[in-house]
Amino acid sequence: MTPTLVRQHLSHTGEPPRVDLGARARDWSEIQERMLVPLYEAVYERLEVGPASRLLGLGCGSGLALLIAASRGAAVTGVDGSSPERLALARERLVPQTWGARTRAGVRLVDGSPGDAADAAAPAYTVVTAFEPIGCLAGDSEGLEELLASAVPLAERGAPVVLAGWGPPERCATSSVLRVATKLADPLRSTGSWRLARRDDLEEVAHRAGLKPDGSGRVSCPFGYAGVDSAVRGLLSTGLFDAAVSATDQVQVDKELKEALHPHQRRDGTVWMPNVFRYLIARVP
Repeated sequence: MTPTLVRQHLSHTGEPPRVDLGARARDWSEIQERMLVPLYEAVYERLEVGPASRLLGLGCGSGLALLIAASRGAAVTGVDGSSPERLALARERLVPQTWGARTRAGVRLVDGSPGDAADAAAPAYTVVTAFEPIGCLAGDSEGLEELLASAVPLAERGAPVVLAGWGPPERCATSSVLRVATKLADPLRSTGSWRLARRDDLEEVAHRAGLKPDGSGRVSCPFGYAGVDSAVRGLLSTGLFDAAVSATDQVQVDKELKEALHPHQRRDGTVWMPNVFRYLIARVP
C-alpha cells in the first residue's frame, strides 16, 4: 500500500490521530509489507527484472519491493515523500551504515518526488513501479497521476510502468475488515470511504497519465498474521483507520477491528484472509 497498502487520508478536520510514527513504520515493515511479496515477485518474473534492469520504485516505503528487485541484480532507486520513518527503514535494509554490513550496489533512496531522482548522467529507467494498491478507498488514486507524470520522463520509451490494485471484493476477505474504517469514520466517510474496486480502475489511471495498457494479471496475496493483536497492528500501520480513530478513539477502533477479524481467526489463533490483487503493465509512449 507506500507508502501504504492504500494512500493515507486525513479527516475533515485535517488532524491525524496522534501516533508514534516510528513504531507505526516498524509495524508496517515487520508485519504488513510482506503481504504483497507475491505481487512483487509475479511482476518481476513477468518483466524479467534482473541485472540489466534499472528500476524506479514510486512510494517505496520501507523498501521490501526494492530489496527483492536488488536481489535479482537490478539497480534500484526508491522515491518516497510521505514517510521519512519508512524511508529510514529502507535505508537500514538497502544502505546500512553499521560496520561490516553489506551495502548493495546500484541503490538510491530519495526523500521527495520522482523529479528529485533525476540524474542526467545516468541511463533512463527501464522499469517503473507503483505498487501501492488502489481501488479500496474513494479517491485513493488521487496524486497517482501526478506522480506518474513526473516519473515517466525519467524512463526510456516503451518501458513498463506497473500499477497495482485490489481485486474484486468477493475475492478479498480483508474487504469486510476494511469496512470498519468507513463505519467508524462516519460522518467523515466522504473523504475516505470504503468502495468496491472497479474492473477498470488501473486502466483509467494509466490512460489519464498518458500511458498505454499492455497486459495485466492477478495474484493471490493472503494476509496472514500470528494472532489478532498482530493483525490489528499491521492493519493500523496502513493508515486506513486514521479517520476512524479521529472520529472515535483508538480503543473503539481496536475493539471493532478485533470483532471484524474474529471470523478469520483459525483454531491455532492465527488470522488468515485470502485476497487477490491485480496489476496492470502500461508502456511509456
